[in-house]
Amino acid sequence: MSDPITSIRNLGPAFEQACAKAGIHSAQHLREMGPDEAYARILQAGARPHFIGYYVLVMGLQGRPWNDCKGDEKKALRQRFDAIKASVSLKPETQIISDLDAVGVRVSAADLKPL
Repeated sequence: MSDPITSIRNLGPAFEQACAKAGIHSAQHLREMGPDEAYARILQAGARPHFIGYYVLVMGLQGRPWNDCKGDEKKALRQRFDAIKASVSLKPETQIISDLDAVGVRVSAADLKPL
């Protein structure tokens, strides 16, 4: 049996749920993907981009405390985060969920009905 996502430093149940929605089900799979590919998948699955979430992931995969990221390293991670965010295009059903979430309406894919 493989280790859960929560076995990685800094990553809790909410992050594990986001990974599951993106098809990432183990710590080993997350490590193999690396932070950039994993975060892109999480965004494609409908999670809202959040820079702190991204660098917490990077720090966790390096075995470092989440707040260890500072200065030039943090600036470089911000550039990577912005590039990931810009490269992700959402599926139409994921986009509508994200758009509704942005205005405070909480829905899930199960709430959407095909026409």
